[in-house]
Amino acid sequence: MAVDRRDWDRRHREREFIEHLDPNRFLVPEVEGLTPGRALDLAAGAGRNAVWLATLGWAVTAVDWSEVALGKGRLLAERHAVEVEWILADLREWEPSSRAFDLVLVAYLQPAAEERHAVWRRAAEAVAEGGRLIVIGHDADNFTRGWGGPSDPASLYTAEEVVEVVGVALEVVRAEQVLRPVEAEEGPRQAVDNVVVAVRR
Repeated sequence: MAVDRRDWDRRHREREFIEHLDPNRFLVPEVEGLTPGRALDLAAGAGRNAVWLATLGWAVTAVDWSEVALGKGRLLAERHAVEVEWILADLREWEPSSRAFDLVLVAYLQPAAEERHAVWRRAAEAVAEGGRLIVIGHDADNFTRGWGGPSDPASLYTAEEVVEVVGVALEVVRAEQVLRPVEAEEGPRQAVDNVVVAVRR
């Protein structure tokens, strides 16, 4: 079933605003030790990763198609006294500048295969010399043995699928399935995700 920006506006309205920074657990170790430069966060949502990167000294551009989410991101950035460039855009149409970013992040963007592949290709093209692309998502195995995430298996993918797309332009240095602990109402659960990291030498 197709999801549009109004659905995401509604979802973000229903979610409480979180003041503290809680970046993605798989992003943190990939960024540690890197010299801050220009970062691009695609499908940034309410901006937790973008704002966290900004607190580390990165010059961050965050793109999402939900105006409600970006409003929360602006508030989070204000609370943490950092600046982020917020762009309201549909990633199916928006194109970043070529080879302009030292770090490009695509976290939990789960549209149909043709659409996500197009975004991944543009994300790879946006990586500058010496920069890196990080793609984090709900793994295909999450449908049968994980918790949460999209209910449509067509929205899920594997690390290998990401590699097939971005490996054409970049050198893949990490591609694996990972487990993410989830505190659900029913008790502790595990989500199955994947992480791909690729660099431009």
